[in-house]
Amino acid sequence: MAVQKQARRQRIRYKIRKKIVGTSERPRLAVYRSNKYIYAQIIDDRKGHTLASISSKGINAQGTRIEQAKVTGKALAEVAQAAGVSTVVFDRGGYLFHGRVKALADGAREGGLNF
Repeated sequence: MAVQKQARRQRIRYKIRKKIVGTSERPRLAVYRSNKYIYAQIIDDRKGHTLASISSKGINAQGTRIEQAKVTGKALAEVAQAAGVSTVVFDRGGYLFHGRVKALADGAREGGLNF
């Protein structure tokens, strides 16, 4: 069962990546979700550089996992603005735009990122 689930997410992820490319003007906000934590990176695909990254594990966010994702999104927005990034392209990484992924996106929007 787990192998099928991973393969399905990987296929969806590849389809998304065909369409979404991060540039220097509009880098890609990539999300990875594990069972305990959520990770986000802002990536310039043309240069192959990670401009900013953060995780709920690194900032020791408290509360439910959805609350942690929202706090992580806000913290990512602060780090991104310090790196000079204000607009991004959102890459949900094959996950549904629901729950923790949506909470991270909402937190990033509240923090000042545009997408």
